[in-house]
Amino acid sequence: MLELRHRGGCPSPGGAGTPPPREGEAAGGDHETESTSDKETDIDDRYGDLDARGDSDVPEMPPSSDRTPEILKKALSGLSSRWKNWWIRGILTLTMISLFFLIIYMGSFMLMLLVLGIQVKCFHEIITIGYRVYHSYDLPWFRTLSWYFLLCVNYFFYGETVADYFATFVQREEQLQFLIRYHRFISFALYLAGFCMFVLSLVKKHYRLQFYMFAWTHVTLLITVTQSHLVIQNLFEGMIWFLVPISSVICNDITAYLFGFFFGRTPLIKLSPKKTWEGFIGGFFSTVIFGFIAAYMLSKYQYFVCPVEYRSDVNSFVTECEPSELFRLQSYSLPPFLKAVLRRETVSLYPFQIHSIALSTFASLIGPFGGFFASGFKRAFKIKDFANTIPGHGGIMDRFDCQYLMATFVHVYITSFIRGPNPSKVLQQLLVLQPEQQLNIYKTLKTHLIEKGILQPTLKM
Repeated sequence: MLELRHRGGCPSPGGAGTPPPREGEAAGGDHETESTSDKETDIDDRYGDLDARGDSDVPEMPPSSDRTPEILKKALSGLSSRWKNWWIRGILTLTMISLFFLIIYMGSFMLMLLVLGIQVKCFHEIITIGYRVYHSYDLPWFRTLSWYFLLCVNYFFYGETVADYFATFVQREEQLQFLIRYHRFISFALYLAGFCMFVLSLVKKHYRLQFYMFAWTHVTLLITVTQSHLVIQNLFEGMIWFLVPISSVICNDITAYLFGFFFGRTPLIKLSPKKTWEGFIGGFFSTVIFGFIAAYMLSKYQYFVCPVEYRSDVNSFVTECEPSELFRLQSYSLPPFLKAVLRRETVSLYPFQIHSIALSTFASLIGPFGGFFASGFKRAFKIKDFANTIPGHGGIMDRFDCQYLMATFVHVYITSFIRGPNPSKVLQQLLVLQPEQQLNIYKTLKTHLIEKGILQPTLKM
């Protein structure tokens, strides 16, 4: 700082990084002023040095062990490392897609369990990195507290889901009625217990490290739990709102990798040196086409388009309904240039196909920034992957880093452009009111409908 002040007080003509003299500082003579580019270069160098000094404090993470099955190692032993990795990624990708199809066949409840399992594993991978980077294994109670906070936040969000979508089941269980009525208070009390435990666990000379890990845990909860909750909310709107966005991200990931692998020449972003413009553009067009076709195929079946509802009489989730207008074929007039190409005036489409273009566009243009963010995170802590769970792919978080942005976008998209007020939620709130309150609401609603001419006034005898 003394050196900077000295340099600032004694400007030298033409010196890079030398601040310009203030007005009236010297009498007479011409003073060279520093160009804007010189200023920016000096600032970049100064902050680059600070960033480098900060990186030196981050310990080198131990390399991940290779968990590739021995049978694959032997089969691919004669290939170069580039092609060996390509085959391992391809085989494991096909395996995961096949398992995903099996879980879809098993129903929406298994999909919810899958989302919950992925959430827990992602939380574990990110928290483990924090423990290793900050050497916090010896901090009292902190590993226990991290998992305790995960349980608290899950209890809050999934309790809200139970209250919203399992109303009929809750109504017949007296114990559940108590838990639902005071759900938010119980959730807050559980969180306060963890908060107090954290304060009591503070140890002298480790305060800053403990608060680092406290913040790390809460940011991880924000990334994993809230986003997985939104994924399940989207699923309840209809399995198609779950499958098309998720499969679009998967398609973009695969096709961008393939286009980049075979045609990539132009680097896209410094955070991910292997990402190329060719892969990014090829992935975009492939994803939009895939989303459009997938929306057409899935819109035909009630199993995919109907909202997921829990029926207490059969004690299971059902997907039976009269499809909404989004999933009924409509005729659309073609623009003039398409009429000449296709030689037809109109085309029949499901309205959801138009929405799928917006979803797949987001998945291919904005979704990858979740991956870039994850790449920056890994570079900051000098790690190659979040974990070594999946050979050739890394950890679960490495495969689902783009999905979390997608889940939030789909939820916002549904609430903004698709769904209005939810009558079922209003009805659920009415059912927990006192009889006198329900009667007053009934009278008010009846009077309102009579005034609008929807109901005929009853004649008094």
